[in-house]
Amino acid sequence: MRGLIPFIFGTFAICNLLNLWHFKTYGNLTKGAVLAALFSFVGAATITLLSGGINSPFIFVMVIIVLGGYVSARKFGNIYLISTTLAIVLIYALSEIGIYKKVNEVPENSKDLFALISILFSVYMLGGVFGRDLLKSYNRMVESKNKIEKRILEKEDLLRTVHHRVKNNLQTVSSLLNLQAKNSGNEQIKNLVLSSQNRVNAMAMIHEMLYLRDNLSKIEFKPYVRELSEYLIQSTHYDNHDVKIKLDIPEFKLSIDTAIPLGLLINEAVTNSLKYGFVQNKNGQIDIQLRKDTAMNSYHLNICDNGIGYSKDVDLRTSKSLGLKLIHTLARQLKGSVKRDFSIKGTCYHIIFREITAPS
Repeated sequence: MRGLIPFIFGTFAICNLLNLWHFKTYGNLTKGAVLAALFSFVGAATITLLSGGINSPFIFVMVIIVLGGYVSARKFGNIYLISTTLAIVLIYALSEIGIYKKVNEVPENSKDLFALISILFSVYMLGGVFGRDLLKSYNRMVESKNKIEKRILEKEDLLRTVHHRVKNNLQTVSSLLNLQAKNSGNEQIKNLVLSSQNRVNAMAMIHEMLYLRDNLSKIEFKPYVRELSEYLIQSTHYDNHDVKIKLDIPEFKLSIDTAIPLGLLINEAVTNSLKYGFVQNKNGQIDIQLRKDTAMNSYHLNICDNGIGYSKDVDLRTSKSLGLKLIHTLARQLKGSVKRDFSIKGTCYHIIFREITAPS
């Protein structure tokens, strides 16, 4: 075969060798890939034009090297796709004019051999060049994914260990408080120490749940409140074990930064109810209801008992009771507010709060 086609093949090979040398010398992958894609496009389009136009078997090479554009860069790949499409349409238009009867450089007796060369070149481009690059990219991606997963597992193990140690430390503090309460002869001091012990245990339960479960950042809040409520009923010394706690909490998962102050708030409200709400009537019920307001991106928590209640004149903000002050303070910490509902017999708190997320 004579003419421009062998010359274009030779020029294409030399240009790619120079481009490969440039890449190995300077290491600019994007520039090298873009240049290789441009050489391929110009060479394939020219050979297609000189070997039969739309009927040339070499036109499939133009289709295959579109991958080269996307390997280079996605934005360049889109430009490359549009350019190749327009080039094929132009080649078809020129074929309709009949210009290829004069410019087809492939001799009649060499068309089968040229078709074979075109197919082999297409296979080489598809498998030997782009397929190999895609396989290397896939292997690098899998290797990177495995490394990231390994690091995540290591961090999860570390976090789980941290939660376990925090839980153990809090339980140690709880045990010390319990010993202090037993050694105290002052009943008022004993009650204060036991209240502090309940607060410490409320926090320890959260770290224990995080340690035992797969999710290290979110708390399944309903099981936590159930466990906390059972603990408070069993640990109180006010002879009110007939009090029932009814939970109406969906399967919410809350962040640890929300669960700890919210758990402490529930601890204070339930402890006050058990301690003061059922002095005369030992058979009672405490209702804990949690709802999410999706529109306002907030939560509504109701903690109500049917006990004797306390004076409407008591203000949570100015009360001398540490428990009542904590309820107000913890609600503020949750970027919310707390109000008493006087329409219900007993004591009823309505808390509106938002979920707290740790800064990234």
